[in-house]
Amino acid sequence: MRYVGNLPYATKEEEHVVVPMSDGTRLSARIWRPTSSDDAPVPAVLEYIPYRKRDLSSVRDSIHHPYIAGHGYACVRVDVRGTGESEGVLRDEYLEQEQTDAEEVLAWLAEQPWCDGTTGMMGISWGAFAALQVAARQPPSLKAIVISSFTDDRYADDMHYMGGAMLSDNLAEAGTMFAYATCPPDPAVVGERWREMWHERMDQARPWVLEWLRHQRRDDYWKHASVCENYEDVRCPVLASSGWADGYSNAVTRLLGRLEVPRKGLIGPWSHKYPHLGEPGPAIGYLQEVVRWWDHWLKGEDNGVMDGPMLRAWMQDSVPPSTSYEERPGRWVGEPEWPSPHIEEVSHPLMRHRIAWQGDPVQGEPVAEQDAAGEAMTVQSPLSVGQFAGKWASYNAPPDLPYDQREEDGGSLVFDSPELTEPVEILGSPCVDLDLSVSEPVATVAARISDVAPDGRATRVTYGVLNLTRRDGTGEPEPLEPGRRYRATLQLNGVAQSFPPGHRIRLSLSTSYWPLAWPPPRPVLLSVYEGSSALRLPVRPVAEPDNAPQRPFDEPEGAEPLATTRLSPPDQRWEVRRDLVGYNSALEIVKDRGTVRFEEIGLDVGCRAFERYTSTGDDFTSVAGESEWTMRFARDDWEVSVRTRTVLRCDEENFLVDATLDGYEGERRVFSRTWNETLPRDWL
Repeated sequence: MRYVGNLPYATKEEEHVVVPMSDGTRLSARIWRPTSSDDAPVPAVLEYIPYRKRDLSSVRDSIHHPYIAGHGYACVRVDVRGTGESEGVLRDEYLEQEQTDAEEVLAWLAEQPWCDGTTGMMGISWGAFAALQVAARQPPSLKAIVISSFTDDRYADDMHYMGGAMLSDNLAEAGTMFAYATCPPDPAVVGERWREMWHERMDQARPWVLEWLRHQRRDDYWKHASVCENYEDVRCPVLASSGWADGYSNAVTRLLGRLEVPRKGLIGPWSHKYPHLGEPGPAIGYLQEVVRWWDHWLKGEDNGVMDGPMLRAWMQDSVPPSTSYEERPGRWVGEPEWPSPHIEEVSHPLMRHRIAWQGDPVQGEPVAEQDAAGEAMTVQSPLSVGQFAGKWASYNAPPDLPYDQREEDGGSLVFDSPELTEPVEILGSPCVDLDLSVSEPVATVAARISDVAPDGRATRVTYGVLNLTRRDGTGEPEPLEPGRRYRATLQLNGVAQSFPPGHRIRLSLSTSYWPLAWPPPRPVLLSVYEGSSALRLPVRPVAEPDNAPQRPFDEPEGAEPLATTRLSPPDQRWEVRRDLVGYNSALEIVKDRGTVRFEEIGLDVGCRAFERYTSTGDDFTSVAGESEWTMRFARDDWEVSVRTRTVLRCDEENFLVDATLDGYEGERRVFSRTWNETLPRDWL
């Protein structure tokens, strides 16, 4: 990244500004704005997240907010109620209180003498959720949003219940926020009130996974703040981006296809990061794109920002399997609208262990007209299938992308295409139409598409998971009748992928995908009927013009980041362990950032996360997940730490949650609480 110091506007920074709420709560803001805005007001851009603007997100914030401010905007970073130096308690994600607070913050910004009354919102992950959700509430000053790595569907396309199947990230993210929501404010800002504020947060804390497990169906809890319930609520322009290695790529194309406002989409090869910081690379000059967006929609400049394709996507070339990549080879392609007229959905019937292809006698026959008595192919997957699946959303630290799929395929039902004689490129969401039966009333199917090289190595391209009790997509699960034949469609995550000649396309089906997804209560024998089941691929003709300029993006640039000093090294591990005596298996993940000193404020911060997912043999009730966090803050003789631990286990009827929260001043424990709760499994 190129760090730019000479920007069009000289700026100034206000490190801590109080934003009052109507109930008396005071939120903490950090503001960068042009010095000239004292006399010449400018639009304000809000980023609204719970990740501690003074320390944990400060380096990232310092790259993009001063840069955008230097182009003529008041950039405002506000910590959500109950985080950082903002008063109150953060009890859950995306609550009504959080959104009304955001509306009040926007109204406050619009009234400031340095603001011209016009506002925008931007963010990644939580910040993007907030921007999209608040946009649907139509606050009067909000004229446009810029969002990265987000979803419009909180239930089925977030870290919670993918395809109605519970993800392990339901536990992992709950563990993350259990720690973040109980960290203390900085005494250097709030003074002696820090201890009172900290204890209020711990006193009212609870493991978020408890609430998420109370809502295993698509109910009103999840419908709240899910923009997919009514896309017409969003009435301002939207610039949306994500990455193919992220868990949130699907929402970009959904917004492009369903919103009725000016909109642009951008999907790169990246994990869960802003595009100007994108990993795997190539990162792009995203902040330049953002400034152009604001210049047009907040300042009214006629700069052609809406010219060119509606969607720009990175068409990924074939690569060997790896848990991390510095760069993903490929090229930018563009689509004028979405759904794209250039993309043809091609259906390939599934025959005995093969995908019917061009020239095959059955290729092109409508799936519904296949012989209903087609022969069954069966699989009952071991719990080991999924140990090389990587994370639901790659955070790129530690390496968390899927590894070689050949071992996973050993416990799966596998269908291969013939060796390709010409390139095949797909752009969009593949689907698998299944004519199936199962042996248990609760069953999950995981589907994976892999790029198989001539030497046999298999690189996962995309995947999807479906809890068959929720196959119709409604909020009411329907248990399965063992032995009865059903039809179900499993939609895989969207992707852009080029398969070269000499390679094969592989579809793999499994009845478990642990620990990425929580398995059903009992092992399941899945029968898939040939001929009447099919793989549908969104094929983009290779000869189709890319509709994107040869040089669509500048090189990434931003402001000089805040100065930090590393006091202890990070530790990052991702280990699969198997005991062939007791048949115990474990995936252990360590994400230790080490200790970092934030030089401007003299604060030392340490952050360590540990996750462990275990199982024994093929006992589906033996699976368990564990999330532990330690957060430490120190300055001179002030030292505070928070330690959380959440364990999720199960039997055939229930989920069992055990959790602890401990607060320390130095080595002295000053707070401790334990939770032990049992919640019934709801056909999950």
